[in-house]
Amino acid sequence: MLTVHKMHFSIFLLLWGWILSTECRTHRQGKEIHEVYKKGSRPQRQRREAHGEAHKQGSPILKRSPDITKSPLTKSEQLLRIDDHDFSMRPGFGGPAIPVGVDVQVESLDSISEVDMDFTMTLYLRHYWKDERLSFPSTNNQSMTFDGRLVKKIWVPDMFFVHSKRSFIHDTTTDNVMLRVQPDGKVLYSLRVTVTAMCNMDFSRFPLDTQTCSLEIESYAYTEDDLMLYWKNGNDSLKTDERISLSQFLIQEFHTTTKLAFYSSTGWYNRLYINFTLRRHIFFFLLQTYFPATLMVMLSWVSFWIDRRAVPARVPLGITTVLTMSTIITGVNASMPRVSYIKAVDIYLWVSFVFVFLSVLEYAAVNYLTTVQERKERKLRDKPACACSLPQPRSMMVDGSYNDGDVNELGHFMSHEDGDKQDRMMVQLALGSERGSARRKNQRYVSMRIDTHAIDKYSRIIFPGAYILFNLIYWSIFS
Repeated sequence: MLTVHKMHFSIFLLLWGWILSTECRTHRQGKEIHEVYKKGSRPQRQRREAHGEAHKQGSPILKRSPDITKSPLTKSEQLLRIDDHDFSMRPGFGGPAIPVGVDVQVESLDSISEVDMDFTMTLYLRHYWKDERLSFPSTNNQSMTFDGRLVKKIWVPDMFFVHSKRSFIHDTTTDNVMLRVQPDGKVLYSLRVTVTAMCNMDFSRFPLDTQTCSLEIESYAYTEDDLMLYWKNGNDSLKTDERISLSQFLIQEFHTTTKLAFYSSTGWYNRLYINFTLRRHIFFFLLQTYFPATLMVMLSWVSFWIDRRAVPARVPLGITTVLTMSTIITGVNASMPRVSYIKAVDIYLWVSFVFVFLSVLEYAAVNYLTTVQERKERKLRDKPACACSLPQPRSMMVDGSYNDGDVNELGHFMSHEDGDKQDRMMVQLALGSERGSARRKNQRYVSMRIDTHAIDKYSRIIFPGAYILFNLIYWSIFS
């Protein structure tokens, strides 16, 4: 029994010694690793210290202002003291009107619609005013810039576009709104807007016209007693992109004006105008309207040189030119508003249509006179000979005169009684008068043939001359 106890005690000592030796070896290895780490990290620690010293000395590359957004005490709303003021009212409420300056940069003039009488414009609209409620302390006098989220919490001018049909603020990729606040409370509020507004156009000289359109900006709620709206830099407040161009118009001028608008129920308001003048390009309408109409009129003159008996040639030519002119007039009016006055292009097209229509009427007159002429000629040709069986006298006087020799030649066909001499004289007079009437009919027939040919002959000169005179008068008035 004693031997067993001794054996157990020795085994316990051996296990205890092995555990102690293992802990000592582990401790020595840890110290060695720690020493190696300290030796290897000393250069890195030195570099970090040198980097910090360079930052403190103001390196131009690494120098940056402290990020105040990381401090819970410098939240933008707290810095601007938004919760300490009532921004539902304008700055300086109860005092004089607050001045609000405006400047505009036109990015694009997208379209001009004659049918709807409107235009579409994209622009940058900027407002400038001072709100002392937004002033904040600053050591470097730097401004603070915000996006559209802060705009909803402060007062901004309530501008709108007068006579606008559609407008929207661009929101790709976020709302295109910018707010910049200076330490003294000066505010810049900028937004990117596309607006479609009405433009009263006068088409009395279309397409040789010049149009003037205006984009009008006004405060919706504040009269001139509360808000004084003005162009910040006068006429220089309006900037335009040099690349702006339109397919049908030449942009001649952009300029600004300021006026007062009166509403009977609310009062007087400041209104800003962006005026621009557009001159229409004429070359497109020369190719599409004026040249085809002129060619159709000239084509209608070809019928004056075609034989008047060639009905299948002259009638289709006249009808074709009339229908073509009708198509041109319909096409032009389809792209125009239904105005109640006459346009310049209407005058040209309808006068051209009248010339074409008159050429058709000219052939109708020629054809009618030709038919009448042929009918009378046929009657003269088909008239029966004299019913008496007497031989024709040798000599006939147109005026119906006679002599004794003529009467004696007819005596052997008649009775030899002296009482019959008066009857023979009457027959002679009857025959002479019939011959005289036939000669007068032939004279009228020749005269009628000359008049019929003269219609075409005179038309070849009158129609082109009158149309050239019309063009000279037209272009001298409207060009």
